[in-house]
Amino acid sequence: MAEVTNELMYEFMKRMHQHMSEMKQDVREVKSELVSIRGHMLSMQHDIHNIDGVLGRHDERLERIDRRLELREMAEPQRPFDHNQ
Repeated sequence: MAEVTNELMYEFMKRMHQHMSEMKQDVREVKSELVSIRGHMLSMQHDIHNIDGVLGRHDERLERIDRRLELREMAEPQRPFDHNQ
Protein backbone atom coordinates (compact mmCIF):
# COMPACT_ATOMS: atom_id res chain seq x y z
CA MET A 1 0.00 0.00 0.00
CA ALA A 2 1.30 3.45 -0.90
CA GLU A 3 2.43 5.65 1.91
CA VAL A 4 0.21 8.65 2.58
CA THR A 5 2.37 11.73 2.49
CA ASN A 6 1.60 15.37 3.00
CA GLU A 7 2.12 16.02 -0.70
CA LEU A 8 -0.38 13.31 -1.63
CA MET A 9 -2.92 14.70 0.85
CA TYR A 10 -2.31 18.22 -0.48
CA GLU A 11 -2.94 17.13 -4.11
CA PHE A 12 -6.05 15.24 -3.04
CA MET A 13 -7.37 18.30 -1.16
CA LYS A 14 -6.66 20.55 -4.19
CA ARG A 15 -8.70 18.23 -6.42
CA MET A 16 -11.50 18.13 -3.85
CA HIS A 17 -11.49 21.92 -3.68
CA GLN A 18 -11.67 22.15 -7.48
CA HIS A 19 -14.59 19.69 -7.61
CA MET A 20 -16.42 21.60 -4.90
CA SER A 21 -15.95 24.86 -6.80
CA GLU A 22 -17.35 23.25 -9.96
CA MET A 23 -20.32 21.91 -8.00
CA LYS A 24 -21.01 25.35 -6.53
CA GLN A 25 -21.04 26.84 -10.03
CA ASP A 26 -23.38 24.09 -11.25
CA VAL A 27 -25.75 24.72 -8.35
CA ARG A 28 -25.74 28.47 -9.13
CA GLU A 29 -26.66 27.69 -12.75
CA VAL A 30 -29.48 25.36 -11.68
CA LYS A 31 -30.83 28.00 -9.29
CA SER A 32 -30.72 30.59 -12.05
CA GLU A 33 -32.63 28.28 -14.39
CA LEU A 34 -35.21 27.58 -11.68
CA VAL A 35 -35.76 31.30 -11.17
CA SER A 36 -36.23 31.67 -14.92
CA ILE A 37 -38.70 28.76 -15.03
CA ARG A 38 -40.60 30.22 -12.07
CA GLY A 39 -40.87 33.54 -13.91
CA HIS A 40 -42.24 31.82 -17.01
CA MET A 41 -44.75 29.88 -14.91
CA LEU A 42 -45.99 33.06 -13.24
CA SER A 43 -46.29 34.72 -16.63
CA MET A 44 -48.32 31.79 -17.97
CA GLN A 45 -50.56 31.82 -14.88
CA HIS A 46 -51.18 35.53 -15.43
CA ASP A 47 -51.99 34.93 -19.11
CA ILE A 48 -54.37 32.08 -18.24
CA HIS A 49 -56.07 34.27 -15.65
CA ASN A 50 -56.56 37.01 -18.27
CA ILE A 51 -57.89 34.53 -20.84
CA ASP A 52 -60.29 33.13 -18.24
CA GLY A 53 -61.58 36.63 -17.55
CA VAL A 54 -62.13 37.34 -21.24
CA LEU A 55 -63.92 34.01 -21.74
CA GLY A 56 -66.11 34.74 -18.72
CA ARG A 57 -67.14 38.11 -20.18
CA HIS A 58 -67.86 36.49 -23.55
CA ASP A 59 -69.95 33.82 -21.84
CA GLU A 60 -71.99 36.47 -20.00
CA ARG A 61 -72.48 38.39 -23.25
CA LEU A 62 -73.65 35.26 -25.09
CA GLU A 63 -76.11 34.52 -22.29
CA ARG A 64 -77.57 38.03 -22.61
CA ILE A 65 -77.83 37.58 -26.39
CA ASP A 66 -79.56 34.22 -25.91
CA ARG A 67 -82.05 35.77 -23.47
CA ARG A 68 -82.81 38.60 -25.92
CA LEU A 69 -83.36 36.12 -28.75
CA GLU A 70 -85.65 34.01 -26.59
CA LEU A 71 -87.68 37.08 -25.57
CA ARG A 72 -87.92 38.20 -29.19
CA GLU A 73 -89.06 34.74 -30.28
CA MET A 74 -91.69 34.67 -27.55
CA ALA A 75 -92.94 38.18 -28.48
CA GLU A 76 -93.27 37.49 -32.22
CA PRO A 77 -96.48 35.81 -33.34
CA GLN A 78 -95.93 32.37 -34.76
CA ARG A 79 -96.36 32.41 -38.53
CA PRO A 80 -96.87 29.33 -40.59
CA PHE A 81 -93.91 28.34 -42.68
CA ASP A 82 -94.24 29.37 -46.33
CA HIS A 83 -92.44 27.11 -48.81
CA ASN A 84 -92.60 29.73 -51.59
CA GLN A 85 -90.27 32.21 -49.93
